[in-house]
Amino acid sequence: MSETVKIPADFWFDPLCPWAWMTSRWMLEVEKVRPVEVRWHVMSLSALNENKLDELPERYVGLTDTGWGPVRVCVAAAQRYGDEVLAPLYTALGTRIHLHRMGRGRDMILAALEDAGLPADLADAMDSGAYDDAVRASHKEGIDLVGQDVGTPIIAVPGPDGERIAFFGPVVTPAPKGEEAAKLWDGTLMVASLPGFFELKRTRTKGPIFD
Repeated sequence: MSETVKIPADFWFDPLCPWAWMTSRWMLEVEKVRPVEVRWHVMSLSALNENKLDELPERYVGLTDTGWGPVRVCVAAAQRYGDEVLAPLYTALGTRIHLHRMGRGRDMILAALEDAGLPADLADAMDSGAYDDAVRASHKEGIDLVGQDVGTPIIAVPGPDGERIAFFGPVVTPAPKGEEAAKLWDGTLMVASLPGFFELKRTRTKGPIFD
């Protein structure tokens, strides 16, 4: 018997974003209930906002400054070991940032690298601007697909003619599991099949529910 062909789903994440974390946990669940293969990519809220600092509330300026560290480490790890390390590294980073509230400093990075089975010297990348061009390039790939005025996450799925159709989101809490995860995925493919579909949105009334 031939193996089932898996549908590729490209996912752009910034480890600091709690909403991207929720959506990423949904995508991991989708891989269990549908023939889907998630391909992980780095995007950066710091890169997104680096030319808008004068427009941001002061509390976001500091987050923009410190947000480079985790994405630099992700890019450095992928350059050295391949994109397949991004999934376990993102899980290790997100677990510490969003569940354990460990912040975004070097100790958190080192613990995440250890959990992902990666060498500690990759933590040096967090303070190196040498990876910023690669961060911006990965970020731009996602933005070019979805358009402007969005944040993270970005998800791209096959459209009716095989081209990648990208969306911001879905923004959902808590992360759906089982059949609910499958139905949301099926709906994502359905709207991607409509060439004129662009947006479906309502005001968020809940924060991220981590479970």
